[in-house]
Amino acid sequence: MELIQEASNVPAAVGPYSIAAKSGGFMFCSGQIPIDPSTGKIDAADVEGQASQVLANIQALLTSQHLKWTDVVKSTMFLTDMADFPKVNALYAAAFGDHKPARSTIQVAALPLGALVEIEVIVAC
Repeated sequence: MELIQEASNVPAAVGPYSIAAKSGGFMFCSGQIPIDPSTGKIDAADVEGQASQVLANIQALLTSQHLKWTDVVKSTMFLTDMADFPKVNALYAAAFGDHKPARSTIQVAALPLGALVEIEVIVAC
């Protein structure tokens, strides 16, 4: 198993965990919240801005490992308000294009650092 502790343009983990782990031909990515890697903070207040940052963080992680959106086989979205689903779903669809991996979406009571959205992915590598 290979643990990925850091990657260019990807926020550092906010706890005692790796940002991703590669094992058995897959990369299991920890959930990304909308931390701007240049500031280390959540800068966007609205769900669209936060979702855009989350997707940018995932893109940076994929790029750092020479992977693409089309390598993603499963994703999970966590939202603090399911009413935000259409807004986040539109941004998600734009990021993935024609590629449609398996996905779950879950409403949660809260997310780390007060985030409104978190997305994790499993990637074939």
